[in-house]
Amino acid sequence: MPGIPGFRSTQASMSSISAVGAEDAGRSLADAALLWSSRDLCLTLALFPYTYKILFEKGSNQRTSVFGSNAICFFVLRGPDTMIRVDKARRIKELPPYLFAKLDAVKEEQVAKGVDVIDLTIGDPDLPTPGPIISHMKQALDNPEHHRYPSYVGMMALRKAVAEWYWKRFSIRLDPQKEVIILIGSKEGIAHIPLAFIDPGDYGLIPDPGYPVYRTSTLFAGGQPFFMPLTRANQYQPDLTAIPVSVAENAKLIFFNYPNNPTAATAESPFFEEMVQFCERHNIIACHDAAYTEVYYDGYKPSSFLEVPGAKEVGIEFHSFSKTFNMTGWRLGFAVGNADVIAELGQIKTNIDSGAFQAVQEAGIFALSQDPSASDDLRKTYQERRDILIAGLRKRGLTVDSPRATFYVWMPVPGGFTSMDFTTLVLDKTGVLITPGNGFGSNGEGFVRFSLTAPTERIKEAVDRLASISF
Repeated sequence: MPGIPGFRSTQASMSSISAVGAEDAGRSLADAALLWSSRDLCLTLALFPYTYKILFEKGSNQRTSVFGSNAICFFVLRGPDTMIRVDKARRIKELPPYLFAKLDAVKEEQVAKGVDVIDLTIGDPDLPTPGPIISHMKQALDNPEHHRYPSYVGMMALRKAVAEWYWKRFSIRLDPQKEVIILIGSKEGIAHIPLAFIDPGDYGLIPDPGYPVYRTSTLFAGGQPFFMPLTRANQYQPDLTAIPVSVAENAKLIFFNYPNNPTAATAESPFFEEMVQFCERHNIIACHDAAYTEVYYDGYKPSSFLEVPGAKEVGIEFHSFSKTFNMTGWRLGFAVGNADVIAELGQIKTNIDSGAFQAVQEAGIFALSQDPSASDDLRKTYQERRDILIAGLRKRGLTVDSPRATFYVWMPVPGGFTSMDFTTLVLDKTGVLITPGNGFGSNGEGFVRFSLTAPTERIKEAVDRLASISF
């Protein structure tokens, strides 16, 4: 078949093709993009300016028909060895396996063996989205206008709601026109922001351990991740003075995240002030991932990075509906802060996606308008689970800090174990699945993370199972 690497024709009849048809077909096939569907044994070629469809018959020799503009061609192709083989991009080769995909595979393997797995890995709230939010979403679905393409940067009504929420929650004034952008979940914004600012060779400053997307998004943009160790001795905050000047001067972005995932650490104004000064000194954009500010306990209430004077001049803050309102599957978030940075992120989004579904945005407007006390029961539930888990771990003689925020518990593994060794032991002996700390970066080695996003009774059962094994 002309123009398609990997296809070997053993027989071809071109008699039915007109001169013009043959020329058009050859030219178009040379630019073919091939999509294989094994389910219906159909290969569709997305071509310009023509569309061809190749129907495969079962058997070692497969007869195909190519339908094009004023031409019909018949080919006989050999079996599977005729499929195209394209090497994957370097950026994919450089990626480590996505942590939670690996954990899902481990879980499925255990379940297949009949193990009753208690999954305390991923941070996906098990509690339902509040009923009033769901009801509002249902109403929004009836509006036909919401089923059209949405705004790339989000409905103005939602951007205004975000600005109002930030004022009520943090006393931060935001211009909804220039300083707020709606995201398809905060992960989407974090993944796209490096594309706006990082060129090949530029550094992205990444916390280690940290949310894996900080690293992968930097790599996708062609940048170099520079890892900032988060150690218990330094309260899981990066030592900005330890970053070499040569790195800082060639860095475009710095990611940080408080309350922190995975360590559950918190940060106060002095650290945020230091961050502002560091970014001003080296001309670096601060990217604060604040997804967990509304999950807190014991009278503690996390602050926003943007509360610090000068923060809006150097960076932006990402937020999410996932943790605050149990809307993980809805895929809705936002970024706020520096108008120039927001504008560049918006330009990336304009060229990549078409914005969040408007009915979901309507639900987001309603969610933000609710009394903050509506989340009290959510926090109470997580706190109860935290206390049960912490008490159980300490009773086993394990050293563990009780977090003031997030729904994670970050624990050093017992002596003599690696993170994976301990994770494997716990899974094999108890059926409890936890996350090895080194999955978040090399500085997570020696720790594991427990998630509190399982029903309270399952947390209790996990504690009981852990009591049955020796470390």
